[in-house]
Amino acid sequence: MRHILSILVENEPGVLARVAGLFSGRGYNIESLNVAPTLTEGLSMMTITTIGDEAIIEQIVKQLRKLVTTLKVVDLTDVKAVEREMMLLRVDAEGSKRAEVLRIVDIFRCKVVDVSPDELVLEVTGTQDKLTALVSLLQRYGIKEVARTGSVAMRRGMQE
Repeated sequence: MRHILSILVENEPGVLARVAGLFSGRGYNIESLNVAPTLTEGLSMMTITTIGDEAIIEQIVKQLRKLVTTLKVVDLTDVKAVEREMMLLRVDAEGSKRAEVLRIVDIFRCKVVDVSPDELVLEVTGTQDKLTALVSLLQRYGIKEVARTGSVAMRRGMQE
């Protein structure tokens, strides 16, 4: 099962290595990882997406909570949360392809962030499913490069 963990940590050297070590030590892969500072100086928020069974994820969460630099761990899998991912795509858009690609861009509410005579660079934000669907549609036109952020997530308001 896919799990999204939100982890509030002290922004210190080595924290990321210790967190990643908990996963690798149990043989689990981190599917995506984002880390950024919070509004509170000296703190960062990690969002980790992984796939694993409930028992192992529960053990990882318990071990994360024991780390001195970890202040809070929330498994967003079973709560209502907002999840988004951002992706940049470099797509072949020569001649008649350009109009077709631009129609798809409009449908998926992408932004064109760079234009050249033979290609477009697109920016799109959304769920993992939306980004996967866009990639699937644009493959026939020729995707030259993809860069994805991985998921970021936040618990929805008004929950206990």
